Amino acid sequence: MSSSAFKQVDVFARSAFAGNPVAVILDGVALDDAAMQRIARWTNLSETTFVLPPTQPQADYRLRIFTPERELPFAGHPSVGSAHAVLEAGLAAPREGRLVQECGAGLLPVRVLGEGEERELFVRAPEPALRRLDAAQVDALLGALGIGPDALASPAVRAIDIGPVWITLRLRDAARVRALRPDMRALAAAAASAGAIGANVFGSEDGGGADYAVRSFCPGDGIDEDPVCGSGNAAVAAWLRADGAAQGEWVASQGREIGRDGRVAVRLGADGSIEIGGRATTRIEGWLRLQG
Repeated sequence: MSSSAFKQVDVFARSAFAGNPVAVILDGVALDDAAMQRIARWTNLSETTFVLPPTQPQADYRLRIFTPERELPFAGHPSVGSAHAVLEAGLAAPREGRLVQECGAGLLPVRVLGEGEERELFVRAPEPALRRLDAAQVDALLGALGIGPDALASPAVRAIDIGPVWITLRLRDAARVRALRPDMRALAAAAASAGAIGANVFGSEDGGGADYAVRSFCPGDGIDEDPVCGSGNAAVAAWLRADGAAQGEWVASQGREIGRDGRVAVRLGADGSIEIGGRATTRIEGWLRLQG
């Protein structure tokens, strides 16, 4: 196979070219791990995905997800964008309003609401695992972010494994979140020392159609700031759930600081499950030449 159908999908955008793009290779069967990583490094997006036949009968398709530097077992905006691409390409159809995605994190349901341009997709995040950071790790993180402990709304700084591991902390308000100018080299080192992909920071928003402002920094993975991050928002939900401060559903604003304007819908189920979702739009489609 020398080529594959290809789509580049804008995810979580409120208007054209305002969300987080994901590159979706719709037939990854002929590609080995090294080839997938080369392609992901070449696209230079926060994630590139490869659609494969499922290996489990409950799944509609299998997805492999790569950053420019590594494979991830789960990521949010690639899952939403790839589900959109799979539906649009006719590779799968919803059963009772849902798809089932097979990925490194297991089988994840994707709820499908509506059709066409009004369609929204919600993927269930893997069950998170949380741990506290030690004092030295917290100090290094705050130093890299350029803030002191007084900026925190809660002293709880947690490493949250939601597929990728995000160090997640809550600031006093959205204005402090938006004003951050991290030292990216120091931040990459602080995250690596804590076994994390990066740092995920959020604060309460006052109006503007959102409940929280979120920023997700992952310089160690070749992307200083993820424009609109699904797994980062799922980590926020896990943090709020652990703190007893979560509502049933809310909307997060992300990406404004780097010229985007994304909106992520987050839902916390009565059983504690976390879903992240929103709209997706194909912006580029055609064929990707894989050889030659």
